[in-house]
Amino acid sequence: MGQEPRTLPPSPNWYCARCSDAVPGGLFGFAARNSVFLVRVGPGAGAIPGTPPFRVIGELVGHTERVSGFTFSHHPDQYNLCATSSDDGTVKIWDVETKTVVTEHALHQHTISALHWSPRVKDLIVSGDEKGVVFCYWLNRNDSQHLFKEPRTIFCLTCSPHHEDLVAIGYKDGMVVIIDISKKGEVIYRLRGHDDEIHSIAWCPLPGEDCLSVNQEEISEEPEIPNGKVIAQTPVTKGCYLATGSKDQTIRIWSCSRGRDVMTLKLPFLKRRGGIDPTVKERLWLTLHWPKDQPTQLVSSCFGGELLLWDLTQSWRRKYTLFSASSEGQNHSRIVFNLCPLQTEDGKQLLLSTSMDRDVKCWDMATLECCWTLPSLGGFAYSLAFSPVDTGCLAIGVGDGMIRVWNTFSIKNNYDVKNFWQGVKSKVTALCWHPAKEGCLAFGTDDGKVGLYDTYSSKPPQISSTYHKKTVYSLAWGPPIPATSSGEGDRPSLTLYSCGGEGLVLQHNPWKLNGEAFDINKLIKDTNSIKYKLPVHTEISWKADGKIMALGNEDGSIDIFQVPNLKLICTIQQHHKLVNTISWHHEHSSQPELSYLMASGSNNAVIYVHNLKTVVESNAESPVTITEPYRTLSGHTAKITCLAWSPHHDGRLVSASYDGTAQVWDTLREEPLCNFRGHRGRLLCVVWSPLDPDCIYSGADDFCVYKWIASMQEHSRPPQGKKSIELEKKRLSQPKPKPKKKKKPTSRVSAKQESEGNEDASARESAGPVENGSVSDQEGEEEAREPEAPCAAACAVSREPVFCPPGSLGLEKPKVTVNNKFASLNKDPPKDKPEALVKKRKARSMLPLSTSLDHRSKEELHQDCLVLAAARHSKELNEDVSADLEDRFHLGLFTDRATLYRMMEVEGKGHLENGHPELFHQLMLWKGDLKGVLQTAAERGELTDNLVAMAPIAGYHVWLWAVEAFAKQLCFQDQYVKAASYLLSVHKVYEAVELLKSNHFYREAIAIAKARLRPEDPILQDLYFSWGAILEKDGHYAVAAKCYLGAASAYDAAKVLAKKGDPASLRTAAELALIVGEDELSASLALRGAQELLLARNWVGAQEALQLQESLKGQRLVFCLLELFSQRREERQPSEGRSPPSHNAWCTDTEGPLAERVAAVWKSAFSLATPEQYQAAFQQLQKIKYPSATNNTPSKQLLLHICHDLTLAVLSQQMASWDQAVEALLRAVVRSYDSGNFSIMQEVHSAFLPEGCDHLRDKLGDHQSPAMPAFKSLEAFFIYGRLYEFWWSLSRPSPKPSVGGRAAHRRTASTEWSLQSDSASPGDADPHASQPEPGRPPEADTRLLGESEPTLSACKELFSEKHASLQNSQRTVEEVQETLAEMIRQHQKSQLCKSTANGPDKNGPEQEAKQAPSCPQSPCKEEKNEPVSLPELTKRLTEAKERIAKFPESVKTWPFPDVLECCLVLLHIGSQCPGRVTREMQQQAQELLQKFGNTEVYQRHCQAFCT
Repeated sequence: MGQEPRTLPPSPNWYCARCSDAVPGGLFGFAARNSVFLVRVGPGAGAIPGTPPFRVIGELVGHTERVSGFTFSHHPDQYNLCATSSDDGTVKIWDVETKTVVTEHALHQHTISALHWSPRVKDLIVSGDEKGVVFCYWLNRNDSQHLFKEPRTIFCLTCSPHHEDLVAIGYKDGMVVIIDISKKGEVIYRLRGHDDEIHSIAWCPLPGEDCLSVNQEEISEEPEIPNGKVIAQTPVTKGCYLATGSKDQTIRIWSCSRGRDVMTLKLPFLKRRGGIDPTVKERLWLTLHWPKDQPTQLVSSCFGGELLLWDLTQSWRRKYTLFSASSEGQNHSRIVFNLCPLQTEDGKQLLLSTSMDRDVKCWDMATLECCWTLPSLGGFAYSLAFSPVDTGCLAIGVGDGMIRVWNTFSIKNNYDVKNFWQGVKSKVTALCWHPAKEGCLAFGTDDGKVGLYDTYSSKPPQISSTYHKKTVYSLAWGPPIPATSSGEGDRPSLTLYSCGGEGLVLQHNPWKLNGEAFDINKLIKDTNSIKYKLPVHTEISWKADGKIMALGNEDGSIDIFQVPNLKLICTIQQHHKLVNTISWHHEHSSQPELSYLMASGSNNAVIYVHNLKTVVESNAESPVTITEPYRTLSGHTAKITCLAWSPHHDGRLVSASYDGTAQVWDTLREEPLCNFRGHRGRLLCVVWSPLDPDCIYSGADDFCVYKWIASMQEHSRPPQGKKSIELEKKRLSQPKPKPKKKKKPTSRVSAKQESEGNEDASARESAGPVENGSVSDQEGEEEAREPEAPCAAACAVSREPVFCPPGSLGLEKPKVTVNNKFASLNKDPPKDKPEALVKKRKARSMLPLSTSLDHRSKEELHQDCLVLAAARHSKELNEDVSADLEDRFHLGLFTDRATLYRMMEVEGKGHLENGHPELFHQLMLWKGDLKGVLQTAAERGELTDNLVAMAPIAGYHVWLWAVEAFAKQLCFQDQYVKAASYLLSVHKVYEAVELLKSNHFYREAIAIAKARLRPEDPILQDLYFSWGAILEKDGHYAVAAKCYLGAASAYDAAKVLAKKGDPASLRTAAELALIVGEDELSASLALRGAQELLLARNWVGAQEALQLQESLKGQRLVFCLLELFSQRREERQPSEGRSPPSHNAWCTDTEGPLAERVAAVWKSAFSLATPEQYQAAFQQLQKIKYPSATNNTPSKQLLLHICHDLTLAVLSQQMASWDQAVEALLRAVVRSYDSGNFSIMQEVHSAFLPEGCDHLRDKLGDHQSPAMPAFKSLEAFFIYGRLYEFWWSLSRPSPKPSVGGRAAHRRTASTEWSLQSDSASPGDADPHASQPEPGRPPEADTRLLGESEPTLSACKELFSEKHASLQNSQRTVEEVQETLAEMIRQHQKSQLCKSTANGPDKNGPEQEAKQAPSCPQSPCKEEKNEPVSLPELTKRLTEAKERIAKFPESVKTWPFPDVLECCLVLLHIGSQCPGRVTREMQQQAQELLQKFGNTEVYQRHCQAFCT
């Protein structure tokens, strides 16, 4: 189990002749998508001993499209340089040490297809493109040469290792040429023989032609004459072999001296691949490597991913050795694209191969065995899940149609990854392991499939017979519901729940996946008697104990249900945007109540944590609505996609976001701890390692999974402003989709997009055909950035153009009836000619052919008369007369009916040929063949209004048939409304409505349904809901609300109106809910609206919003008090540059104590006078519980919560319930103390305790009062505040040393609020201490000096020994826990440093074990020479917890100021102003410090004062 970061990189690019390369010393690089990943191989990789010696060390980022070529410089003094070519048209030169671009050129006008760094010339990079253009670029002199010899597509090129001017080029059509770049690219040889793509060219490593014994008969043959002339055998051309691999399944060895092939090797069909038919042309990429030290051997790829080592010594025999022949399963399973040799630092000869199976393999050339495999990802990493049973097994759901299962704790192999592809055939978007069954992994896919894999067998998965209509968002295992009645035998203890993009949650029985899945909405509706439409579900999460289920919804709400019947116990209205992720805290916390924490993230960038303990345990009759979170985690700048709790800590959470980062939070303190920025895309998933508390795995749309160490991150919070813009740029530098040839636009919309409008949620990718479980298209997935055409518009475009023939007289132009939605998609119709011109045109003749024949020459007309006379007057027609009549068909007008019909037939054919079907139809009508006319017109799609209008003449049934046929024809012409009108004419109302609905003409469909159907017809409600859903998705909330109101679903109408979240919408939604009797919803919306107005400081609007609901009267009182309190603060601390707030009338009177003014306003404005009214308001507000404050609580939220407590205090005073008044007042003070906001605490004191606490003591009277401990705490906080005020007043005239009281407001939350232990001591001056507290008038200082005696004497109340002892025990627990965490971190860091810096050989595992105990020294500063043992720490922890348990509840319940802090402040005052503090008090303070100041935080100060 290694502590170093790891990367699971994207797959190497496919179908590139050279996109991976390596240099001696152990650096290997491969192109993946639009960047290059670098891998250190060999001893220098710093891998953990016993694991394969390689490590992914970085990435070259800069290209904006796919990298098509990658080559290192193979010159010993510049191994750090490399070159890349990309589809973005550039060739870049990089320095791999700094990972930056040295220079680049964009000389090519076409796609670059080949690249090589000359092995002879140090600064020459040669590149070729798809049009046959070659560029030579000299790096040092920034010079280039353009060569264009063959107008063919270049597939590969390789520079000669023996002569600096020779370059061999292979083309797509099988031609190979060798050119001399010194002679302007003159072709030295054309090597003809291959008849398909050239994939690879390798020069023989030795010059000359002596290394191979070629058949003598071949040598005696005459050399071929290239280019029609014999070239003299110059030293340039004499002697060198060249090998080429082609798609035609052959390898040819060419002799340069003779310009012809001397050996042809045909790839074998290996029997072990399952009897491939040699006649079938199989997918093949034939790549070659000619080993440097073995010129008589050649390595090649083969059909199915095998590698062959050919023996070239006997050319007449086809002899080869198979790599890894002995061990089955080590070879690649798909075709191999690149081979590159690498010599490691320790002299090992290795060969690295990249393949379509998405593995990078390393081979030992000495043994031909596979040394190691680096797996990679061909799609977005959508989902990560650790097995709860087989610890360390990480399942990864990937967009390339495969599931990876990574054994992350394998000792022998860092990348022990198994692939599962059978039965998947789509992007894997969700994963979930069975909580108890080994190897049982549930998966969900982009196409709605849910299945179960047994990862321990090779069987295909079981697939559920019930599919989701859209992407599967999430999966969860939970108890079967409803609970079984007929014994336990027929159902499993756990069933699988899946949530899909269409908004349904299905329960699948894992024992009977072929049975139908159960839609839990039915049970939810029945159990809770819900009449309104249930929200669209987007997330499901079960609490670990299986008793509570949370459903996240598209509208941002979260519903909490209780088993067995899914009773709704609570709805959380917090997010207001689609919920993406819900996560429950683990059950094994040191504080059991933490298991009720539920974190959720949505399309908003804020994470909310809710504590559902009270809700679950209260067992309320009706469901509760929660609108206040327990903790709010703000910092991300884009939507949250995944959340995961640490199984090792209490309340520690990691979040993944579209802002490109993962963030670790301390949720209890609302504090960001560390931020990971290693991804180059939007994060989709994150998971905590189950064994390593410092290790986290994350996946993103950059095709990467990273393992990272939380404590090693340099940033603590997500990037804001410029940094986040840079990250966005970095993300945008990912590949853009190639502009493909436009096909018919599709109307499919992919994953999570339906529910998220324009936010491209689950990131669309255009996966190619999936074969063998992985995407065979090179760009496995590309994010489609251009928005797709809307569904309806796409339909309009993809159909044939609208065709509507003109009327019978040919006078009117064709009218195109197109819905206005599509108008913009059609070309402008030709402009109509002026009417005058149209009128002048003659009507088209119905019998044009007959008419034209009657206008022939006089002779012909005379002949017509003779033929007609013969026909009319001969008793029997002879053959000659019949033949004449056949020719002269126009005489049918003057002879019998049969001849007339023949004439009409000829005329009709003429009309059809000339494109006038309407004239043909009229002729048929004249004949009386109306039925035939209609049938012909229907078959040809040429029915017209006129024809259909005449159809009744042929009978009722013919008319019905004609109307339906015409409606179909109109649909083809996109004239749906007209088609519906025709269907209505034959009383087909349902068909007309369905036609309009299916083509998104909802308005028209509703109008017809409402006019023609019964009001209670379910079709009408279905129309309203369907239209409402579409309008809601498009953001037309007001019209959607009308639809839901039309469907009598007022609840949904109010919810959709509130979706926009602005005060006006919320107010309208609240009023609507009130009108329809949804009081609870109305109240929650009104409160939300008021809180929104509060942020804008619109006090009047907030009160008006709350006025709607009587149940919000208590909140109105809180808002009133908050307004008066805020106004008081603003008067004392005027804020500049802010817009003036809009105050209510009651703020004008500013005389008198605040509590009295508040009560007076309540009486006048809210008619609150009697004890009963006070009691009702008190009970209303007491039900609302707010979480405790932290340093990170926003000030506006803090003020609201404090004023809530103050309102309860004032109400209690009015009812003379002084116990409750004291407790409420104390809660308000403690809230400001916990948040570190001293000024608000003092404001509360001055407003509500202007004369101190004595009057409250009098009111409580009896010392036995249950509120006395709370009063003691309140009094202590009051004195604590006065003590600090007094101390600062001393510092004001002349700065003196101080313990940084004020600076502490920025400290992270801790028991001590204002002690800066690390920076302040009696010798350190606090720069802030000399300034008076803002908001405190200067005259207060003189007042305080005068009151110093009583203040200082009252400090005795602060010297409570029992509180000091409790606080000391609590500090001990905290420090021990921190020390333990630090020990673990130090140990991990030291392990990592050794493995990376020293290399594995310098430190064995034994040495590490010896050094480990010294690690914990660093956290405890005072014990640098005495390392604390683990048993000692455990003992301390146990003792401290036992001490805490012994204290009475009254002491533990109510917080108390830090006693030691007060002692220190008092001693400081004594040292600054001798005589002001009595000797007795100083002695008491010193005794307390000596007794309880043994924790690290106080030790330095104690030494200063107590020695």
